Amino acid sequence: MIRALILLTLLIAAPALANSADVGGPFQLVDQDGHAVTDATYRGKPLLMYFGYTSCPDVCPVDLAKIVQVSRNVRESTGITVTPVFVTVDPARDTAARMKAYVRAFGPDVIGLTGSDAQIQRVTDAYHVYFNKVPANGTYLMDHSTVLYLVGPDGRLLDHYGRKLPEQDVAARVAATLAAHR
Repeated sequence: MIRALILLTLLIAAPALANSADVGGPFQLVDQDGHAVTDATYRGKPLLMYFGYTSCPDVCPVDLAKIVQVSRNVRESTGITVTPVFVTVDPARDTAARMKAYVRAFGPDVIGLTGSDAQIQRVTDAYHVYFNKVPANGTYLMDHSTVLYLVGPDGRLLDHYGRKLPEQDVAARVAATLAAHR
């Protein structure tokens, strides 16, 4: 019940994210190749950032496949390359090696980011990402928000999209937003 109320609150508040200057910002994480990266590593490139985890049984793989397709559609329609970035909310299990195997299943251009608990907490706080460990059958799952963030080449949040927005609509909005910020 409490989780449902939190998620409902996040859904109601989500439209305000795009207008909020306090969403996003600097981060220090580790990429799927084990290299330390920061937000500055990706300057000059628009990003589609999504927060999830590799053990997710259903939502994350579907959403990541959608994000890869959105990126492809934007590149084909505008010539703008948008980099899909998958940031874990489960750093205890999602090592760089595990992230590499996971993101490679979706394509060679997908970036997987992990880090220490503190690093993940800082980036999720910056992006207002909800996540919570939930015990399940001797292991655990992660409840988490499912917002997709469009980050501009300058590192600032440009827009965000809920997971129920159709792929074509997301691609059209991403293309229009990036064209307007050229």
